[in-house]
Parts: sequence; structure tokens; C-alpha cells
Amino acid sequence: MAVCVVACAELFRGDGEILASPMGSVPSLGARLARATFEPDLLLSDGEATLLTGDGTPEGWLPYRAVFDVVAHGRRHVVMGANQIDRYGNQNISCIGPHATPKRQLLGVRGAPGNTVNHRTSYWVPKHSPRVFVPAVDMVAGVGYHRGGGPFHDVHRVVTDLCVLDFGGPSHAMRVVSVHPGVTVDEVVERTGFPLVVDDPPETRAPTDDELALLSTLDPTGGWNA
Repeated sequence: MAVCVVACAELFRGDGEILASPMGSVPSLGARLARATFEPDLLLSDGEATLLTGDGTPEGWLPYRAVFDVVAHGRRHVVMGANQIDRYGNQNISCIGPHATPKRQLLGVRGAPGNTVNHRTSYWVPKHSPRVFVPAVDMVAGVGYHRGGGPFHDVHRVVTDLCVLDFGGPSHAMRVVSVHPGVTVDEVVERTGFPLVVDDPPETRAPTDDELALLSTLDPTGGWNA
């Protein structure tokens, strides 16, 4: 799991002074690790109105109404989940099956359309499987490539329990960026429901000793080391 946390931290490399909005424990820990190491200007929110340092100390104020200005100007990087995602980055968190008569009702589209159209978006998928990586999503909640988007539309990367993916293939097709230690490319391909672009990907980097020490401080429960 530490490799996944580091991979999520790497999502924010080069972002600079931008609002990070990671959803879920692994992306959140990754954002805090990035802030504590190579992205010291990253802005972390408590989800309400307070901006925090990596260790949770308040350092600023950003009321919810002001978040929409940040969103509209591309100064945000959100990491969302995905119940389904296709090879061009279209994401579904709304329903499984036809929208009018779904087999299973999920969250609804929530903020996914506005997020994906207006600023950089990445995804965290804790269990890589063909049920998530599908040829076509049942409903488009998050907007992928080939569907337009605003000037800041940028579907960046997908981190899973097996690998890191991006959309650097031909016509923005999903591509394997790296595979986690102990995972083979064949495993990734087998557990994906559409063809992936594979170009001799390297192994996802492991956390450094300094990063492991920081993770122990940022999350003393040790859940990241499971």
C-alpha cells in the first residue's frame, strides 16, 4: 500500500500552488506526503473552509463559496474514485445499467462533470478489475477525452492497486505508465476490460527511507503499510 500512496503523491508533482482535493485515505495521504516533500506550495483543504499543512496545522482560510472560483480557473487537482472508467477517461459513479432503470444506484454524478471539465482530474481505483475498467461506461459522470471540455480539461492519471496509467496513447487512449513491484504487465492487461497501450513500462518507484519515516508520522496507525 505504501507504493500506492507514493504513486498518489506523484500525481501532484509539478502542480505548485494549487488546491489539492484528494478523496479517500490513500490519495489524501499521498497529497500530504507530496506537500511534505517535493510540492511544498500545495494547498490542502479540510473539505470545509480551512487550509492545512501536511501535519494538519491550519494555515489559511478558503470558504466553500470561494472554491468555485478556484475550480473555474483550473487551479485545482482532484483525485476521485471510479465505479467504471473507459479507455478514454470517461468515468461513472452514478449507476450500473441503464440510467432510466439501473440495476444499481450509486452516488449520482456529484461534482464529477464540473471537476473534469474545469481542472486536472486523476483517479484512485483500489481494486483493478474488468468490472471497473470497461469498454464503455453505463453513464458518463466524469468527462473523458473525445467529449469536449473547457480550456482546463485534463484527465491526468489513474492509480490502482496494480499500476499507474495515463492517457498518453494514440488519441488519448489509456496507457500503462508503470506496474507496481511484484505485478506483471500481463496481470494488468488480463484485469482490464479493453486493450491498453503498453510500451515497456518501468516498475513504480518504491518509497524512500525518508518517505517511510514521514508516512509513519503522517499516519501513525500504519494503515499505509498493510
